[in-house]
Amino acid sequence: MLNNSIRMYKVTQIQTLLRRTLSLNAKRKLSIPRTYSCICGQVYLKNPPILENTRVHSTQSDQHRQKVVIETTTPKIVYEKLEEKVLPDHRHIEVSPGFWKEKVDPYLKLARWDKPIGIYLLYWPCAWSIAMASVPGTVPLQTSLETAALFLVGAGLMRGAGCTINDMWDRDVDAKVERTKSRPLVTGAVSETQAVVFLAAQLSLALAVLLQLNCYSIVLGASSMLLVVTYPLAKRYTNYPQIFLGATFNWGALLGYSAIQGDLNLAICGPLYIGALAWTVVYDTIYAHQDKEDDMKVGVKSTALTFGANTRPALAACLAVSALCLSTAGQAAELGTPYQVAVMAYVAHAARQIYTLDMENPEDCASKFKSNASVGAIILAGILAGGYKKYMKNVAEGKNIQDTAKSCLFS
Repeated sequence: MLNNSIRMYKVTQIQTLLRRTLSLNAKRKLSIPRTYSCICGQVYLKNPPILENTRVHSTQSDQHRQKVVIETTTPKIVYEKLEEKVLPDHRHIEVSPGFWKEKVDPYLKLARWDKPIGIYLLYWPCAWSIAMASVPGTVPLQTSLETAALFLVGAGLMRGAGCTINDMWDRDVDAKVERTKSRPLVTGAVSETQAVVFLAAQLSLALAVLLQLNCYSIVLGASSMLLVVTYPLAKRYTNYPQIFLGATFNWGALLGYSAIQGDLNLAICGPLYIGALAWTVVYDTIYAHQDKEDDMKVGVKSTALTFGANTRPALAACLAVSALCLSTAGQAAELGTPYQVAVMAYVAHAARQIYTLDMENPEDCASKFKSNASVGAIILAGILAGGYKKYMKNVAEGKNIQDTAKSCLFS
């Protein structure tokens, strides 16, 4: 009996222990759920009971989670939009192609920098003069090369300034000529005030170039401004405006020599200047035949109208004067045979232009005008070849190197 009691007790204890254990596990698994309310009005469980093989969230709770995620990502989306619109400095700002056409191109056209033929024609007489002045060998070769580069910059600036002044004088006339009616001052792409400011900038830079030369050359170069400013009036009051253009355009034939030697040798510079002037009359008369009909309508004068049917013999006479003067300048500079051959090549080139010129065809006139850029190269090559022996001889004899080319203000 005692054994049975002990057995029954053990069974009872075991059952009690089992019940208590199950009760504790149940409480742990089935704890009272706590609820939370969201600001959106949705109610959901916090620490939901975890039951085996039981899904603790509903479709509604999935939708709620999705909504909350969208709401929390909204500020990021808004920030990205603000950064794109309000903070553009984080991105590269590109200049549109239209900027150049609207803002820069009118000034290039006003100065004719888009048509460099005028710069070449202005520069060649400068280069001829510098080369002839360098033949005596009294200045270092580097100085001659630096001076030639300086004059190239000056030619670009002064040609642009001259064209700007010309367009300011002739704005009303240009509006009536077919070839010039699209110029910036006529169309309004550049105003008169802007043109004045642009002219001042060009002349200021040209002055900076001029001040790099010796004192004699500064005075000589400054004196050319009278011709630069008054040339546009020549076509209104004289029948030979191309002569005034030649006097203005070829001032470098004097200035280049003085920039190297410190003064002028008129035996060389005088014939060189007149020969270059006559050459300008030849090529600019050909150029003027493009506009002769419009010039007659608006009352503008030119050698194309003055010479008329006698253009060919008149140009032939100008060519003869040019060739004679250039040859004389070469002899005075003691240049050899190659220079005289170059002058003859120039004569042949220009004579062919005059003989084949179709004065009623603007395209032919423009083509022949542009071909004169090669004339400058021919003459320069002749000076270098014709003066080479003399230059080398002078250098070998050890002639004193002079500082005549030094700047008057910055040396």
